[in-house]
Amino acid sequence: MNKISKKDESKDFKISNKLFEKLLKVCLIIGILVISGFILYFILTPEPGFVTFGILNENQEAGNYPKEAAVNETITFFLTVKNGLDREFIFRFHILKGNNETSLSSNGSNGTLYQTIGNFSLNPKESQIYGEYNISFSDVGEDQILIAELWQIKNEIEEYFNIIYWRLNITS
Repeated sequence: MNKISKKDESKDFKISNKLFEKLLKVCLIIGILVISGFILYFILTPEPGFVTFGILNENQEAGNYPKEAAVNETITFFLTVKNGLDREFIFRFHILKGNNETSLSSNGSNGTLYQTIGNFSLNPKESQIYGEYNISFSDVGEDQILIAELWQIKNEIEEYFNIIYWRLNITS
């Protein structure tokens, strides 16, 4: 009986080994198909478009912004826009002034409108620097704010798009 038992165990082991190998092959094939599906999805799905919007100092640099200015001193700045969309981007700027009570959010601000600047157009993958714009503040105070809003124009309707700002302390 001992010989039969070892023979049966050997048969069972071979059967379970073959079953394990088949199961492993099926799992590997399924894994390869799933991973291939993810790779194809990411290759074939385009990235969502974007528009970058920035404010530059008087030297057309994104940095070294003055932190202080005197009352009625002219502050010069430039605005930059890069169109990463797959379509033409038509827009205009709203330049606003604010103070430490001005609310700034992803929906815009409640600053005082100082100037609205033109209708511009950028083709896909283009970037442009706009300016030279000047502004001054007549009130002394900390946290005076130069606000630039980007407004998209779609079907001749102006829609809020983005906001950037620059805080200044205005001295006498």
